[in-house]
Amino acid sequence: MGYSIARLLIRLVDLYQLLIIIWCVMSWIPRGNDTVERIRYAIGTLVEPYLGIFRSLIPSVSGMDFSPIIAIIALNVVERLVVGILI
Repeated sequence: MGYSIARLLIRLVDLYQLLIIIWCVMSWIPRGNDTVERIRYAIGTLVEPYLGIFRSLIPSVSGMDFSPIIAIIALNVVERLVVGILI
């Protein structure tokens, strides 16, 4: 039972990390296309609240936002801790 929950948790964390990466890459795409904007909005709705936590703690450096990197690292740490407890 614990192994199944751990596997599910790993998959969900991996998916969320992928959404963060996709959202970051989409920030480089020029605005204008309605489809791209809808996708950007949907992903942003999912990842912005989590990234906002790290943005409030980590200032941008020379216009570079490092909060997604720290957020992904934090997800990995929490994932390893929880999976370690479940298995």
